[in-house]
Amino acid sequence: MSKSQVKNVVVIGGGTGTFVVLSGLKKYPVNLSAIVSMMDSGGSNRVLRDEFGLLPTSDIRQCLVALAANGNGSEILLRKLFMHRFCRGKGMNGMTFGNLFMAALTDILGSQEKAIIQTQNILKIKGEILPVTFDHSHLVAIYENGRKVVGEHNIDEPKHNGKIGIKKVFLSPPAKAYPLAIKAIKKADLIIIGPGDLYTSIISNLLVKGISAAIKKSHAKKVFIMNLMTRNGQTYGFSAKDHIKVLERYIGKDCLDFILVNSKQLPINVSKKYQAEQA
Repeated sequence: MSKSQVKNVVVIGGGTGTFVVLSGLKKYPVNLSAIVSMMDSGGSNRVLRDEFGLLPTSDIRQCLVALAANGNGSEILLRKLFMHRFCRGKGMNGMTFGNLFMAALTDILGSQEKAIIQTQNILKIKGEILPVTFDHSHLVAIYENGRKVVGEHNIDEPKHNGKIGIKKVFLSPPAKAYPLAIKAIKKADLIIIGPGDLYTSIISNLLVKGISAAIKKSHAKKVFIMNLMTRNGQTYGFSAKDHIKVLERYIGKDCLDFILVNSKQLPINVSKKYQAEQA
């Protein structure tokens, strides 16, 4: 297959859902680009934001591992190392090696952008990882009862009643898209959105100035992969149609060409896990 025949596939999201999609797609002869949310504000990402003044890298790290070379023993070990989470010590507990590695590389190179690019080279990834923005911004949600919640982590793991719906979300302060992310969307033959938490993993990307407009203008086929379950604090009680309705507010009606929805019964042990999370 010639280079001109190889399709350009862009995956937009963040977290575990994007990790799974990228892990599957890297087996195929396509040019992969992952546009990743930069709004995470919990766990080790909170430390990176508050103490180092850096943007969160957990979603970036998961995508790096998904696309990393995994042929020989040392490559497999490197992937495991990047996912390793420390579980002892007051300062290190909860931190991941991959996040610390990229923080150290940012200090050395003087730029988080350069650190992400060099980490891709070290892990020999197939494709490219593109932060949706390099602007420091937080996701803000206004709920139907008027409550305002600031921070992706506080929306994702609500301390309030998670059954109350979200009325609107926005970024504070507003953020502009990373130019290379826009370029990837323009070149795309296929754009895959999701799966992932609707507001914190998907719409958080679409709120970045330039992203939604680029998706609308793109001639690529557009696919939305529906979550298996709802998410307490974000989509409690949602149907598949409700998810699409909210998504279309940001990318426009009739923008999606395909929607993938699971129709099979989940295993009992999986259902019980989701039930415990009020999904």
